[in-house]
Amino acid sequence: MATKKVGTAGRFGARYGRRLRQKVAAVEKKLKQWHKCPYCKKMRVRRIASGIWFCRSCKSKFTGKAYTL
Repeated sequence: MATKKVGTAGRFGARYGRRLRQKVAAVEKKLKQWHKCPYCKKMRVRRIASGIWFCRSCKSKFTGKAYTL
């Protein structure tokens, strides 16, 4: 269960320790937000798969890092 306090790492429950769950939550928070397109410079890029990014404004598909652009 995701709560305001733990975010998406709430699915792990009491397992794996506090630090690891906080690190996972921080990475996933960056992963899920909008990113800036390197072509049209708009904040319309989302991740499709690991390392594959898609801009919904200019419809360009490109590669980048796995979790952040």
